[in-house]
Amino acid sequence: MAQLRDEHRSHDMGLHTEQLAGRTQQRFFDVTEEENFLYPEAFDVDFNRRETFDAADMSATEVNLKIRDLMSQGCGSIAVRNPMARHSMGVGILQRLNLTFEGSLGYFGVGLIDGPNVRVTGRVGWSCAENMMAGTVVVEKNAGSTFGAAIRGGDLVCKGDVGSRTGIDQKGGTIVVGGRTGAFSGFMMQRGRMVVLGGAGKNLGDSMYDGTIYVGGAIESLGVDAVPAEMTELDCAWLERKLGQYGLEAPDGVGNMTKIVAGKQLWNYDNLEPSEKKIVL
Repeated sequence: MAQLRDEHRSHDMGLHTEQLAGRTQQRFFDVTEEENFLYPEAFDVDFNRRETFDAADMSATEVNLKIRDLMSQGCGSIAVRNPMARHSMGVGILQRLNLTFEGSLGYFGVGLIDGPNVRVTGRVGWSCAENMMAGTVVVEKNAGSTFGAAIRGGDLVCKGDVGSRTGIDQKGGTIVVGGRTGAFSGFMMQRGRMVVLGGAGKNLGDSMYDGTIYVGGAIESLGVDAVPAEMTELDCAWLERKLGQYGLEAPDGVGNMTKIVAGKQLWNYDNLEPSEKKIVL
């Protein structure tokens, strides 16, 4: 039997630097269960069954209930016309679903989701896909501030520009921005990856704990404890593959992107002397 390697390619990408000693694991599923783990309230849907409805005269609550009703009937592909930039639409979907909004969403669109594949043909307001757990969200135009706040998994993609504080408190997953991102993007980032093909505003990666940020354009300034790192072949291969999934390309090639990681001086901030804290900040 082949022996497991002590080192893996993921170690070279800095994905195993955090010390997890002393922490506990909470198990939510039994390993003897079926392969596909579902929430108890999840519906059995058929992706080949498609439904479209017009939301022009509906409230956000009515739209969300309509989506849930169609899922309960086994519909796995749903298109919503005329969402009219209403807030909190498409939230709390905890299963696989193909969902398309033919138009723009307001604040807190498709938040608290775990599994659906969502496409928005227009723009989105603040806090799109907040606390997203899994799945994909693709926004064809621009997005507001706090795009992907506290995201934990999945792919969140905006093909245009986004506002400030993109990926604030990001805990996992991947955020891809086709254009520019505003100030304080990656603030208090903990895990995951952020890819910005355009430029970035002030204080990029401020107080980031872990994770990786790739930027294709100019960076106005780096935040506290955010430092440049060397691009590797593994970084380039991953970027090419991830961008190719969504039909995006780095303006000057992935090899010329800037890689930003945590300097990790804040990891033991409480143990630093007052003079040392001033230097870090």
